[in-house]
Amino acid sequence: MLSRRHLLAGIVGAGGAGVGLGGYALAESFGLKIARYALTPPRWPNGLNLRLAIVTDLHACDPWMSVARIEQIVAITNSLNADAILLLGDFVSGRSIERFATPVPHRDWASALSGLRAPHGVHAVLGNHDWWDSYAVQKRGHGPTPAGEALQAAGIPVYENDAVRLSKSGKPFWIAGLGDQWAVYLERHRKARAVNGVVPRYAGADDLPKAMAAITDDAPVILMLHEPDIFPQVPDRVSLTVAGHTHGGQIRVFGYAPIVPSRFGRRYAYGHIVEDGRHLIVSAGLGCSKFPLRLGAEPEITLIDLGAAAQA
Repeated sequence: MLSRRHLLAGIVGAGGAGVGLGGYALAESFGLKIARYALTPPRWPNGLNLRLAIVTDLHACDPWMSVARIEQIVAITNSLNADAILLLGDFVSGRSIERFATPVPHRDWASALSGLRAPHGVHAVLGNHDWWDSYAVQKRGHGPTPAGEALQAAGIPVYENDAVRLSKSGKPFWIAGLGDQWAVYLERHRKARAVNGVVPRYAGADDLPKAMAAITDDAPVILMLHEPDIFPQVPDRVSLTVAGHTHGGQIRVFGYAPIVPSRFGRRYAYGHIVEDGRHLIVSAGLGCSKFPLRLGAEPEITLIDLGAAAQA
């Protein structure tokens, strides 16, 4: 299998040979697009038109995802007139990319995100790097995490297997958030024990039954995830599941992503996926993991119109 190291070497080598691919990938890493979706999920209430903006996988670090760039993303997101803004995790840089960049302090990226505005609020879940960032959290095997505390201090609620009931134009809906599925990296601490003969790599903070139990009526549900891998277990009670984590592959060659951080490979790499009548949208996100390049997977804010055709 082609490794991330081999991909990076190939890109840099191509750029050094004058092909320009490395420079193109570098420029694309600083790009930004708005990925738009419009859909009406099964059993969606008539007259409930809901616009969601998805911001995910910032991986805040300087110079690739500086405070100034986050503030620009915040301003663009606010201009999209979303009813609610959903933050899907991986706010921190991740230790591997720190070879190329300087981490942005938690209070600084969280303060920048505090500028997000939407009439039905800003809502967040954490990602694996938000958990892995703290050795103390990894050692004890549970939160709170510094990233989560920074978000809370900035006035942004963080959901861990919980839900909130909201209403637009007199029509209720739920936003639920799942704890991260890769929260504790067991291999790093040699805590893994075989389960049915398989040694797991991660212990999750996710509890899907608990998150669903927080929903107390039949109003539609939007479920926030970081990793999309749990989607096969999501019940059709959920109108729409949204996820990040994959970066759309981060490196896509002629539309093909050789490496996707998912046990399902490319099945949930990117975009609008429908399985058994259940809907999942996976955002390519904004930042970089492992190394600071994106190719064929331009950074994006994801905009979703539910119950109506996409608006301007």
